[in-house]
Amino acid sequence: MHSSAIFLIEFGAIILGLGLLGRIAGRLKFSPIPLYLLAGLAFGKGGLLPMGASEEFVAIGAEIGVILLLLMLGLEYTASDLVSNLKTQYPAGLVDFTLNALPGAGMALLLGWGPVAAVVLAGVTWISSSGVIAKVMGDLGRLGNRETPVVLSILVLEDLAMAVYLPIITALLAGVSLAAGSLTLAIALGVAGLVLFLALRYGRVISRFVSSDDPEKLLLVVLGLTLLVAGIAQQLQVSAAVGAFLVGIALSGEVAEGAHNLLSPLRDLFAAVFFVFFGLHTDPASIPPVLLPALALAVVTAGTKIATGYFAAKRAGISAKGRWRAGGTLVARGEFSIVIAGLAVTAGIEPALGPLATAYVLILVIIGPLTARYTEPIATRLTGRNRRSGMEGGGAPPKEEMLHPVEDGTGGRA
Repeated sequence: MHSSAIFLIEFGAIILGLGLLGRIAGRLKFSPIPLYLLAGLAFGKGGLLPMGASEEFVAIGAEIGVILLLLMLGLEYTASDLVSNLKTQYPAGLVDFTLNALPGAGMALLLGWGPVAAVVLAGVTWISSSGVIAKVMGDLGRLGNRETPVVLSILVLEDLAMAVYLPIITALLAGVSLAAGSLTLAIALGVAGLVLFLALRYGRVISRFVSSDDPEKLLLVVLGLTLLVAGIAQQLQVSAAVGAFLVGIALSGEVAEGAHNLLSPLRDLFAAVFFVFFGLHTDPASIPPVLLPALALAVVTAGTKIATGYFAAKRAGISAKGRWRAGGTLVARGEFSIVIAGLAVTAGIEPALGPLATAYVLILVIIGPLTARYTEPIATRLTGRNRRSGMEGGGAPPKEEMLHPVEDGTGGRA
């Protein structure tokens, strides 16, 4: 009875604290993720007031949080959208992987962590935060901008890549043989391909089966189906998160919209618990030794993400200002970087990887909204000075500025 009371007190304090931190972040118009991570650091091992009684329940809640994050992401896209994005934007996806995964892998090797940690850290630096980026674009009034579909295409390609990347990571961290790892990847690709095929051909039938006019029944069926598929996927050595993502893709139309509305509060709750859980397992004293590498990695990969967005927007025919806005918007890292690092921390491959990932995400989740807002005006000012210098030397204004109207920062035309 006493331990049950302590559990309720601890878990109630965690939820209440998350609610208050979310309010603070909302008033500051800021992502609450860094505050959740800091809360976990404060109340975890080596923190100000370590909690123990509720740790097991928080761990289960954190796993559900990851599953719901990927489910909700899958609900945002249809199978046809994914296939279309693959066909048109795969060059930008390759550039994104090359520019942003290699710095993470290189840093791990420089620190002497070995090839497995290098593959993990590559994923941490590669994947942008869909949640943070979507919120930033909404706050800045850019959802109708011409560069926004380009940004979303990059995010979709990263999400698709997760369906391949996570099984690879799972196999590597489990230390399985090359044959077993290849089998795991083959199963993951086979399942993903099968789900995409079924979603394209029979998406309406699946949605009709799940559909219900009663919100309670719809919630129970979608949530139960997602947890079931995620558990089966994990049993097959495929990531549970990938299973949840594929369930989201398979649902479409009114069912997807209804499920999204019903599950959003649950996702926000358990995702917040996940960030706290990650912080709980990171000793604050372990962060200062890796702060310098994390800062260096953040600076480098902020620049490479800006370059990625600029390249992708240029391919789509977006004007110079839109290219810079696309690049600056992609900088933020968040939930998926922590998910990837969390897998490595659980496997225990490198003690310093968790603290470095925490510091890295904290830096970029703070810098990301700033780069989204200020990359374009700073770049415009700098290129304007260079342009004036060139004209003073007898140069002509760039053809692009003469041929294309200038976009403003709110999605309209200047």
